[in-house]
Amino acid sequence: MLKKSITFTDYNGEKRTGNYYFNLSKAELLEMQFTTVGGMQRLLEDISESHDNKRTFEMFKTIILKAYGEKSPDGVRFIKSKELSEAFEQTEAYTELILEFFQDGNKAAEFINGIIPSDLAQEIAKKQKESADGVIEGQIVTIADV
Repeated sequence: MLKKSITFTDYNGEKRTGNYYFNLSKAELLEMQFTTVGGMQRLLEDISESHDNKRTFEMFKTIILKAYGEKSPDGVRFIKSKELSEAFEQTEAYTELILEFFQDGNKAAEFINGIIPSDLAQEIAKKQKESADGVIEGQIVTIADV
């Protein structure tokens, strides 16, 4: 789970900072992997290689809104709904987040790596260290890598 602090100016002209939560469970990652032609890794590679801003924007939007949610007070559930995602999308916090991804590819990679389960992230990091090339700056990894 990723807790992200985002500063933005609201529609009343007030500067605000809020904490927002993002998470993709293993089940959600598997669903994305199996329902994407060629898998998530292939899709991310295609986007990265094609420099297609429209596809990149659509992919980031999908991932952000799929990962956005709120923790239940007891921490047992991470609550997601279409309504919560739409409400977040209507904020300038969403705008600031997506702009950050286009301004700094490393921030996008950090976000993607931060929203996957920590045990999966640790395994991915281990595989990256074992690779002959090492870790590539700004690399986005997916469940397909594990």
